[in-house]
Amino acid sequence: MLFYTHNLVDKLQKKEREIASLYAKSLEYLANSPYSGTDYSFIFDELIRSIDFPVVETDRTDHEIKAYRNVDLDSTLSPDKRQKFFDKLIREMDQKNRPIIVAYQDTIILSHVHYGESYLITRLRWLPYIEISIGALFVIIGYVGFSYIKRSEQSNIWVGMARETAHQLGTPLSSMMGWIEILRLHAEENPKLMETLNDMENDIQRLRKIADRFSKIGSKPDLQDDNIDEVVGNVIAYFQKRIPQMGKRVELLYESSEVRTVHINRELFEWVLENLVKNALDAIENGEGKITIHVQNSPQAVFIDVSDTGKGIDPAYRKDIFRPGFSTKKRGWGLGLSLSKRIVESYHKGKIFIKESKIGGGTTFRIRIPH
Repeated sequence: MLFYTHNLVDKLQKKEREIASLYAKSLEYLANSPYSGTDYSFIFDELIRSIDFPVVETDRTDHEIKAYRNVDLDSTLSPDKRQKFFDKLIREMDQKNRPIIVAYQDTIILSHVHYGESYLITRLRWLPYIEISIGALFVIIGYVGFSYIKRSEQSNIWVGMARETAHQLGTPLSSMMGWIEILRLHAEENPKLMETLNDMENDIQRLRKIADRFSKIGSKPDLQDDNIDEVVGNVIAYFQKRIPQMGKRVELLYESSEVRTVHINRELFEWVLENLVKNALDAIENGEGKITIHVQNSPQAVFIDVSDTGKGIDPAYRKDIFRPGFSTKKRGWGLGLSLSKRIVESYHKGKIFIKESKIGGGTTFRIRIPH
């Protein structure tokens, strides 16, 4: 289309050049004709009528305007402003088309004919770019629409999987609670068995809590002002019991700068912190290290940083770290950080990102929750 339009514009320009040359040669013929007194007005009436592009005839010095046509001139302009207007117009036309000389007997220059482009040529020049812009806009709209559909499908898959998981866990958990109550009736005189049943009940409550979290995925969570110290304390207490079972000696620290309440959903936000701490534990491969949860306040938001002394994240993986299904570990589905991102950004209108990471120097994830 660009080539075709350019070719068409060249042909139209050639035609306009021929008409302008014919006009200039007619003026030259009249100046050299021995019958200069003859009335040739009908010829010029027919010739000028076919001109649809701006034409300005000046004297040989280009200072005096002898005639013009198809020029949008404001009749209220003063002589000085009128001259400046024509000077500017002539310069613009000469940049596009060389002026045609009108001479007397091929020796004495009588005038110059300056001409520009018709409105049709101007529109044809812009036509391919307008079409390219429309095509690009169509591609962009198509890409955005396809991306939106793809994200919606992915979201529906995760939501459906989460709710189905919660549903499947519900029935066996209820049965297990019932069996524990039956065992309690026969274990009142056995303290060791009672202790085991209590641990089992705690684990079942934990599973019930996990099922409840999955059931909340896809629905609008209930956000309320909650004590961040209690939320972080629950997460630390949960892992402090289980870290020795992993064969690691990792110190969990909590630092807070007088932040007490955050507008969150406790169940889901604890899930986010647990995912970050689990990743931190996996990153500490030598068995010893430190994980620090630091909370600080600002006028616009609360920042929660989870730092570890692990192996760090390879720069090549940082763009994909929150992508569903991406994982550098041999085990796991790569959903922890993806779900954390969804919980923080979609439900809490916040932001989660890698604040800093060094190979062999640990990683810090930052969560930003607006007030």
